[in-house]
Amino acid sequence: MNKKISGLLEPGVRLYFVVLVLFAVASAFFNYYLAAAEVCVLIALYLYFRSTNLRRKRQILQYINNVTCDVDTATKDTMLNAPLPMVIFKPESDEVIWSNERFLQISGERERLFDTKITHSVPGFTSRWLMEGKNECPAYVPLGNRKFQVFGHLVRTQPGTGEKGLLATTYWVDITEFAGIKEEYALSRPAAAIIMLDNYEDIVKNISDNAKSSMLAAIDGKVDEWVAPARGILCKYDRDRYLLLFESRFLSAFREKKFSLLDEVRSVVSANGIAATVSIGVGIDGDSMGDLFQYATLSIEMAFSRGGDQVVVKNRYQFEFFGGRSKETEKHTKVKSRVMASTLGKLMSDASYIFVMGHAVPDLDCIGSAVGICAIARKLGGRAFIILDGNNNLAEDLTSRMLEIPEYTETFITAQDALVLADTRSLLVVVDTNRPEQVISPDLLQTCNRVAVIDHHRRAATYIPDAALNFHEPFASSASELVTELLQYLAEPKDLLRAEAEALLCGIVLDTKSFSIRTGSRTFEAAAFLRKAGADPTQVKKYFQNNLEGTVARYNIIRSARIYRKTIAIAAANQAASRIIAAQAADELLNIAGVDASFVLYPDGNSVLLSARSMGETNVQIIAEKLGGGGNSATAGAQIREIDLEEAVSRLIKAIDEYFDEA
Repeated sequence: MNKKISGLLEPGVRLYFVVLVLFAVASAFFNYYLAAAEVCVLIALYLYFRSTNLRRKRQILQYINNVTCDVDTATKDTMLNAPLPMVIFKPESDEVIWSNERFLQISGERERLFDTKITHSVPGFTSRWLMEGKNECPAYVPLGNRKFQVFGHLVRTQPGTGEKGLLATTYWVDITEFAGIKEEYALSRPAAAIIMLDNYEDIVKNISDNAKSSMLAAIDGKVDEWVAPARGILCKYDRDRYLLLFESRFLSAFREKKFSLLDEVRSVVSANGIAATVSIGVGIDGDSMGDLFQYATLSIEMAFSRGGDQVVVKNRYQFEFFGGRSKETEKHTKVKSRVMASTLGKLMSDASYIFVMGHAVPDLDCIGSAVGICAIARKLGGRAFIILDGNNNLAEDLTSRMLEIPEYTETFITAQDALVLADTRSLLVVVDTNRPEQVISPDLLQTCNRVAVIDHHRRAATYIPDAALNFHEPFASSASELVTELLQYLAEPKDLLRAEAEALLCGIVLDTKSFSIRTGSRTFEAAAFLRKAGADPTQVKKYFQNNLEGTVARYNIIRSARIYRKTIAIAAANQAASRIIAAQAADELLNIAGVDASFVLYPDGNSVLLSARSMGETNVQIIAEKLGGGGNSATAGAQIREIDLEEAVSRLIKAIDEYFDEA
C-alpha cells in the first residue's frame, strides 16, 4: 500500500537528474573543476528532494490515517446510536452476530443476543426474502404489541465460500400506527351483495296467496336476521332479489359462519314440499359503488351458472366460492331453449363459415354435440366444420363412423385449417366447455369475432366472456341434450341422419351413465326425439364396448382401490392408462355398496390425471377444483402437473378432507 502511495506522490523528476548527470560527465572532458561543482550541486539537489518528499509523504499518510480513523469511528457510532433498531445475523442459521441497544429494547432482551437465534426473540420471522434478493420484508413483522416493517441486505464476508459467508443486516421500522390506519381503511371499505332466491317460481307455484305471503315473509325474516350484525343497508329491489351494502370488516364473520343464510333459508319449505334456496353474489375491492355492483352482479350470475344455492365473492382479480354442495335440480325451461334456438339460427344464417370446437381430448358428448350443430347448419344451408386434433380423440370410433358418411367427408379439419378459412363473418360454436384454456385451439377462439357457447358444466372462475350466445345450463345432463333441444326448434326428426342422431344419443348416454345419474324429464324427451330420428340403442351400445386388454386394465385399476371415509373409493394406477379406461373404472367403482364417490388417478408423463365420479351426495367438482380441475357435481376431472402419483394421492386426500371439514 505504501509503495502505491509513494508512486502516486513522488514527482516525475528522475529524467531531470539523468540529464544533469550527463551534463556533469560531458563537462569532465573540458573542465574538471566545473564538473566537480556540478556534481556537488547535483548531490545537494537530490538530498533536498528526498528530504522534502519524505516530509510530504509523512504528512499525507498522517492525513489519510486521521480520515480513516474518523470514518471508522463515525461508522461505529452510527451503528451503536442509530435511531432505528438494527440486528446482524447469519441468514442460513438465524444466529445473531450483533444488535444495537434499540433492538434490545423492542425485543425485550436484557442481555445481548449473541449465540442465540433471531427467531427466538421474534417468533415467525423468516429471512427467506433476503435470500431471494429482496431488500424489504413482504409482510409486517409483529413484535410484542407493535408491528415493524423490516428492511435489510446481505453482505458476503468470505468471498467464494457460498452462503456460509453471508451476513444479514436488518433495520426495523415501527409502523404500528400506520398499519392500524391501513387496516381500518381496508375494513371500512364498502362491499355490495346481491341475495337472490333461486327457485322463486317453484316455491310459489300452486299455493294460495296467504301461503305465498307467509313463506316469503319467513324468507325475509331469515335474510333480515342474517344481515343484522353487519349493520348495513338492505333493500328488496325485486320479488326475488335483495341488495345489501355493508363494510368489508363483516365479510370475515360471514365466512367464518360459512354463510349460514344458505342453511337457514333451506329450512323454509313451501306447501308443495319444495325447500327454498338462495344464492349470494358479493362484490369487494371496487373503485366505486358501480364497480361493486358490477362485481356482485357477475358473482350472482356465476353462482346461478354453477347450480345455485351457493356464495360467490368477486374482487377485481378473481372469484371465490362457498357452498354449492346441494344436488342440482332441473330449472331450465322450454321458453329459454326456444329463444336460444332462434338466436343460434340467426347467427348461423349470417355466418360465412361455422366452426364447431369442443374441449381438448374430445369425448363422445363433445363430438356428439358438435355433430348436432353440423346438422342444424346443414338444415339452415350453412357450411360447418368440426375442429379436431387427430392425436387426441377419445371418440375415434364415432369419428370414423361419421367420416364414412358423404356429408362428413370434409367436415373434420384441424385448427390451422380453420385459422386460414376464418374471416370477420365466421361463427365459432364452442360445445361441452365454457373455459377458454380448455378448448382445442385458443388461437381460433381469439380470432373469431362471434362466439356461441353451449355447455352443461358448472362455470369456473375462468370462462369465455362476451359470447354472442351463451346457452349454459348446469342442470342439463350433457351438451348433447342441450343441442338436441335446440334441434327440436330448428329441424324435424327426418332432417337428421341416423348417424347424427346416434352420435347425440351417445353423448347423453355417456354423461348420464346410461340414464342413471343427472337425468331429468328433459333428458328423456331429448332421447325420445333422437329415437324418433332413427337412433338405434344397440348401435350406441357398441361405441362403449372395450377390447379384452382394456377390460383387464379397468379391473386392475379397480383392484387397487381403497375406501376412504367409508364412502369414498380411491384407486391409484401405477401404470399409465387411457382416459376411457380410467373413466370407466371410476364409473365401475360406484357399483360398490356404500360408495358415493370415486376417484381414479393415473400417471401421464410428468403429470397425474384424475377422473372423478359421484352418485350425487358428494360434489366432486368442488374437490376437483381444489386440484386445478373442474366439471360438474357428478363428473369431474383434473390434470395435476409436475407431480408424482404418491404426492397426487396425498393432495387428493387433503382436498377431500377440506371438502368435508368445510361442510
